[in-house]
This record gives sequence, structure tokens and C-alpha cells, in this order.
Amino acid sequence: MNTRQLLTGVTAFLTAVFISLPASAGVDKPSPEEYRAVESLQHVFEYVAEKVKPAVVNISTVSEIKISHPPLPPEFRDFFHQFGIPSPFDNFPEKFETRSLGSGFIVKVEDGWAYILTNNHVVAKAKKIKVKLSDGSVYRAKVVGKDPKTDVALIKIKVGKKKVPVVELGDSDKIKVGEFVIAVGNPYGLNWTVTHGIVSAKGRHGLGLNPIENFIQTDAAINPGNSGGPLCDIHGKVIGINTAIVRNAQGLGFAVPINIAKKVMEDLLRYGKVVRGWLGVYIKDVSGELAKKFGVKEGVLVTKVMKGSPAEKGGLKSGDIIVEFNGKPVKNVSDLQLKVINTKPGEVVKIKVIRDGEEKVLKVKIGQMPGSGVASVDLLSKFGFSVQKLDEQLREKLGIPKWVKNGLVVTEVKPGSPAAEAGLREGDVIVKAGVNPKEMKRVKSINDLLKVMEKAGSSGALLKVIRGENVIYVVLTPEE
Repeated sequence: MNTRQLLTGVTAFLTAVFISLPASAGVDKPSPEEYRAVESLQHVFEYVAEKVKPAVVNISTVSEIKISHPPLPPEFRDFFHQFGIPSPFDNFPEKFETRSLGSGFIVKVEDGWAYILTNNHVVAKAKKIKVKLSDGSVYRAKVVGKDPKTDVALIKIKVGKKKVPVVELGDSDKIKVGEFVIAVGNPYGLNWTVTHGIVSAKGRHGLGLNPIENFIQTDAAINPGNSGGPLCDIHGKVIGINTAIVRNAQGLGFAVPINIAKKVMEDLLRYGKVVRGWLGVYIKDVSGELAKKFGVKEGVLVTKVMKGSPAEKGGLKSGDIIVEFNGKPVKNVSDLQLKVINTKPGEVVKIKVIRDGEEKVLKVKIGQMPGSGVASVDLLSKFGFSVQKLDEQLREKLGIPKWVKNGLVVTEVKPGSPAAEAGLREGDVIVKAGVNPKEMKRVKSINDLLKVMEKAGSSGALLKVIRGENVIYVVLTPEE
């Protein structure tokens, strides 16, 4: 029996029961049949809770926040010193630690490591991560990878030969609005709390929570601390990662669909980074008056095509209305974005457009999103940053000056990493590297940079970096 059949059956039965009740003030004792109807639903929730709870973990983190104090004017310091009083500003802390709680769930065990899916915001700035299993055992966790765009992260703990429970992943594309769902997590530190509700809506976007949004909306109670926990169907399969709540609202919780999280997890395990497809167009929704003018019911309007992009090479033009992507209808901007980024770079797709009132089908070879290249895992793990070779798409997207001819663009910097400590920022262009100023050479590939890093060792590599119109130098040393 599926969710819809169960819900329909229980609702119909209870409706018939209430209609048959006498109009008098008193209520008769429920019949055995009535109890069995309610107990059957209750049994489903009990089954899911017992199946999922053992694989749900409590995540506690310690983060370090650095404080940058403005310099105190000399006249203020002199005021305190002339009276022999120490300045109260001298003892201000430069950093302090914060602690937070979240949830996660074990998705895989391999070679003695248990892999756990959670939210990026749970572990994003964590200096230390501890994971508590349902049996009370506690482990130090390592970050496998993070994806801020979808708010998904993958961490792992060393469990050796210990047998730990694993959740079963479902298919979030098949869920329907109205289905029962169960959320498990650690709200306010209340470990392994189970709540239930229904899928209130699908495909929620435009909330401003993540760069990429396609949330499952639910009225299952989700509170601070639930973040990273599983949202399950009535069979105990995980169909989402509980992610966000709307402040001052009731019955509004959001979860990242598990199919999106699966793709992120697979890329992180394979490449150490998320690889996404790229089309290279600026688009907007077609609705209301625009839809009437163009004679379509839904789709997206191409407002600009980037030079040299896959879209330009495939024949897309400004003014085209994209109505289908690889045979599937395009509903809105978010829908097209998800279709493109989930397409493997290099794959040729068919895109149906309306141009000047006529249908056209174009064949486009999907490119790789700038900044999502498969960076060297060594760079990402040892130094906390990734780079991509400078090209025209990156130059246009990041506004890099034309006088910068070659180099490596910094596409990601992990907070608290050696790269962040050295002062590197996303958008910087590394043009030269060396052990010292005399040995600095131009870097044209990741391998060029890695060779310098390896040669420099613990003494650190000297990098010449272009930031906007400025030239700066940084010394990058590996993490101890």
C-alpha cells in the first residue's frame, strides 16, 4: 500500500465514522474497527522511527571567529598611559570560539569509514567536529567535502570494523504533495526526536537561502538542531535533508531533495569537488503578460548569451524562449538551472526554443560551469583552495582585467584554511609562483603550481596574485 492509498483509506474511513456518529452531545466508545484504522497508521510511524533513528547522528562543532579591531588613535592611548592606567582596549580578544549542534545520517560504510550527509552550514566554519552515534559512542569527524550552493556537506568518521546502521536513500523526484513524511534530528539538543507531517509543496525556490534552491516544503516540525537530519517517506527511505525553517512561522520547513544530495555526494567522493554543467545564458521567467506576448504557457526567456559559451556555439540567441530541455518541459528559471547543472559536461542535449513564433530544436554540447572544475584534490585538502585556468568565460564572469593574459583563477577558499590565512580570495588570479623572488615563474596549469608547492615544502611558496587592478604577494604554507 502506498502513501496515497493509505491516506485516502484512513481519511475515508474516519469520515464515514464521524458522519455516522449521533448528533447527541455524548460520544460512543470507538469500535475495534476504528481503533484498528488508527493503529495501522500509528504502526507505520513506529516502524519508520525504529528503522531510521539508529543511523541518525548528533553533530557538535567548535568554530573559531576572528575579530578585527580598529586601531586605537594615539591620543586615546596617551590619555591612559599618562595616568599609568592600562588601556582597556589592549586586552580585547582577537578571537573566540562558538559551539553549535546539528544532525546528520550515515549513508555509507567503506574501508572502515562511515560517511555522513549533513548540511554545509552545520560544518562550514567548524574547527572541530564531533559525531555522536545512537549507541552513545563519540568520534572526531573529518570533512570530505562541502557544497555551499546546495547547502550539502559530506563528513566521515573512522569506525574500523564496528557495524554501524545505514539509511536507505529514496527517490525525491517521485514524491507527491500530500504524502506523509517523518523528520528525525536533534532539535535544541533533544537527541533523536521524531516528528511527522506531509509534503506541503515541491520545487520551492526564490527563498534566498541557497544559490541553488529546489526545496521540499513540509509541515513536519523542524527546529534549530534538526539541520542535516533526514526527511523520510513512510517506507523509511530518506527523501530529503532537513535544512531550514522560516522564522516566526509555523508549519514551514524546507529540505534539500535527496537526489540533489546524491549527486553532490558522488562528485565529492570521486573528484573532491562538485562538477556542474554550464550553458552560458542569462535568463528570466516567462509568465503573465510575457507568456501571452510570446504565445507560450511556460518557459524561460534568454536575455543574453555569453560569448564563447556552449549556448553561443549551439546557436542560442537573445530573445529565444526555451520550452524544452532534452525532451522535458522547462517550467521556470530554477527548473532550467537544475536541468543544466545536473547534466554531465560534454553531453550533447536537445533544446527546443520558440524563435520569432516558430519552434526550433538546437543541439548544444553542455560545458563545465566556471569554478566547478575538478581541481587537484591535493590543493583542496592541503591548502584549502581550488583553482581553474583563466579563460574568457571566467574573465567575463569575474570582471578580470584584459591585461591579465594567463594564470589560475582562485574559485574556492575554505574558511580557516592555509589559503584563507595567507589572504587568498575567490576571484584572485595567480600569475607567478616560486620558492623565492628570484625563482618565480609563470603558472599556466595546476601542475605548475603543485610543483612549486611541493618544492617549497614547509617554508611556503611565494605567489604573485592579481586582485582587480592591484598586484599583491602572498606566502602560502601547508597545514601542519
